[in-house]
Amino acid sequence: MTHALSVVAVGLVLFYAGWLALLWRFQERIVFQPPSGPEASNGRDIPVRQVRYRTSDGLHLFAYIVGDHAPNATVMLGFHGNADLSRWLIPWATTAARETSACVVLPEYRGYDALPGTPSYAGSARDARAALDFVRAELGATPANLVYFGHSLGTAIAAELAAEAPPRVLVLQSPFSSARAMAKRMVVPGVSALWGIISRVHFDTIHRVRLLQCSVWVSHGDKDLVIPVRMGREVFAAAAHKGELLIVAGAAHNDVGIVGGEVYWDWLRRAVGEDAMAHRDRGARAETPPVP
Repeated sequence: MTHALSVVAVGLVLFYAGWLALLWRFQERIVFQPPSGPEASNGRDIPVRQVRYRTSDGLHLFAYIVGDHAPNATVMLGFHGNADLSRWLIPWATTAARETSACVVLPEYRGYDALPGTPSYAGSARDARAALDFVRAELGATPANLVYFGHSLGTAIAAELAAEAPPRVLVLQSPFSSARAMAKRMVVPGVSALWGIISRVHFDTIHRVRLLQCSVWVSHGDKDLVIPVRMGREVFAAAAHKGELLIVAGAAHNDVGIVGGEVYWDWLRRAVGEDAMAHRDRGARAETPPVP
């Protein structure tokens, strides 16, 4: 009996170790999930301008520019989620450009929409830097007129970029607190405790916003089943310089703007139009009331 139990115990340990090895090896495939579908549009049938640029490791990527750009005008870099595409954000960006008077730039990631390369944590940082370099060089963007926007996975990418090159304002829609916290939701024993060993993805938005000198604005749906609303609250609470927190009642992961309606667009207008220096030490406003 003792021998049999020992064999079972060894088998369970080996199974668990194998599972952790698989998680280490394939976790970036979980985090980055390029949707299957049509090939890259190359700007066809899309009433916006597509631009191309190169990353530091030599990949040719593209972005869409939505809205007019004038000297010293606000430029908003918008980073999409893990199973999304930049061109799918064009309807949102069109409204955002109209409502905020910002020029919205939607960068695409390597490995997405038929672009070369394999998505990864390190690659996402290179891709974000390349997009930033482009708007600096071609649109004259400076920290004084730059806004970073991110949705879902894009919130972590935007926060990482903000830690390296701070914008005027950081706007996060449906953010997760950290990669470790998301892994913990898998309800597998030991994943959180061993995260420092098995992790290949080091997103930690809470840590980033604690150190940022720009204001942080957060919106989240209270029915979000992908990233729980408590994470959005945690990110906002951790921010050293708070803008406004918008919790949209009845909104899920991908429809915060749709369900929020004018309340959402008012929130975004205030965020994009904020003079961060004037608001820096004012403290957080009261949480925006839920949408009925």
